[in-house]
Amino acid sequence: MKKLLVLLFSLSFLGSPSVFADDISDFQIEGISIGDSLLDYMTEDKILAELETSIKSNDNFNLKEPFKYLDVYLYQDLSRYEYIAILVKNNNLATQYITNKNEKYEVQTIRGMIDYIGNLDSCILKRDSIIKDLRLVYPDVKKVEKSFALKSDPSGKSMKYEIDLIFNSGDKIEVSCDDYEESFRIKHNWGEGLNIVLMTSDVYDWAIDFK
Repeated sequence: MKKLLVLLFSLSFLGSPSVFADDISDFQIEGISIGDSLLDYMTEDKILAELETSIKSNDNFNLKEPFKYLDVYLYQDLSRYEYIAILVKNNNLATQYITNKNEKYEVQTIRGMIDYIGNLDSCILKRDSIIKDLRLVYPDVKKVEKSFALKSDPSGKSMKYEIDLIFNSGDKIEVSCDDYEESFRIKHNWGEGLNIVLMTSDVYDWAIDFK
């Protein structure tokens, strides 16, 4: 049975946590798990449109292979999040999409975002509460805490406050708070707040592979 990650007011699990102690494959965000096909949740036309938008935005320009994985965003019919972002593998780096039917648009990373606009303290409290609950289930999983300026803001005034739980497989759960400098946030019409991320080891390695 899938274990549902509930992240609005509390964190709860279904079944024995020992069943999935080595990786994140049994977690869900909005009913979606790592390894699922996006075709179960969206039409192929919608997926392709999202992938084209991801290529044009080139948010990963600072990576050696910026188009190895591409973003698909979901905004509608969500119960707990403002949106979720899903990374899928792009087989031929921005020219051809995956054609193996069994692997087509396979979910590699899921990120759910909940707004805490102008309320960093509450976001940090929620982040810490989630991590505390996870640590009760996974006391031996490696914990890494860090804070850093967000590269999207050249002023250096926008920050991320992140805690990662890294599993034996190399998969990780990230729980973090983004705190943008307010004029920068308003200029771009962005939200800010709590991020909950399920990330495979392959994506984790790619995300830190700078040029």
